[in-house]
Amino acid sequence: MKLPASRILLSIGDPNGIGPEVAVKAVAALQNEPELNPVIVGDRFVVEAYAQDIGLRVKETDGTAPAEAGVIHLLPVHSLASEAFVPGQVNASAGAATVDYLSAAVVGLSLGRARGIVACPHSETAINAAGIDFSGYPNLLAKLVGVESDRVFLMLIGAGMRIVHVTLHERLADSLARLTPELVVAAGHAAVSALHALGINAPRIGVFGINPHAGENGLFGQDDQQITAPAVERLRQAGIDAHGPVGADLMLGQNGYDAFIAMYHDQGHIPIKLLAGRTASALSIGAGLIFSSVGHGSAFDIAGKNLADPEAVIRALRLVGGAVHSNQEVLA
Repeated sequence: MKLPASRILLSIGDPNGIGPEVAVKAVAALQNEPELNPVIVGDRFVVEAYAQDIGLRVKETDGTAPAEAGVIHLLPVHSLASEAFVPGQVNASAGAATVDYLSAAVVGLSLGRARGIVACPHSETAINAAGIDFSGYPNLLAKLVGVESDRVFLMLIGAGMRIVHVTLHERLADSLARLTPELVVAAGHAAVSALHALGINAPRIGVFGINPHAGENGLFGQDDQQITAPAVERLRQAGIDAHGPVGADLMLGQNGYDAFIAMYHDQGHIPIKLLAGRTASALSIGAGLIFSSVGHGSAFDIAGKNLADPEAVIRALRLVGGAVHSNQEVLA
């Protein structure tokens, strides 16, 4: 599927978190860069509550209108009741609205009205309170586009690193029980496709071990001999320049890798969050579309206080913009 020469859709995430604030601030910051200036997706009254503070007016669009100075283009979604709009409050209505916003963005993308999606932070607590089974944007994207959930992965990007997570938001014991060579191989292929779309034609991939020192030749268990080592061999047989498994602590200190494959959430999140902080971007890969979110949360403690920094959203928009090539496939 080739991408149209249209705009990026920016879902506001949880309307009671900092999402709508950083979305509006990102549009304000990108006024002189119309090729990146996004169309916001969300409830109009929520967006207007923040737009009026910085002197931008809101104008509804189907997503195809060119950027205009002083204007926030909005793809409207009528989801949140006005009484449920309480910045700083975690509630089920805001969680359901978060999903509605992203669903509308995915539909807009499928209709050819956008070239990619960026989503502001969500609240897993709020979405699950709405009765929606949710463990992060990759899982939700898989459902919305109709692909298997174990074929959509998270790539965190920041501080010069890219780390793909084989498993993500689940109990560590469940994560380890679910690891198979097939799942690691699928993450490796998704990583390579994503790197190609980012302009890296011959990527070098490092695969973390599961256990300390990648098992130390069986001293710390057979998991790596049974799972990660066979996966690396299969990736290499497929023509991918894959290396490992090596203990994450050692491999992260080595240069020359275009991406790493982490086995579980904290193994991949800690180095990115430590070095990149709130400026990290999160790219969902394997769903057949270009989608990025931010590496920080909804920050309910500062929501509605005009304290939120839009830098991570701007970085995500630049990431999505840079991933689009006129003659290239989307992230499959």
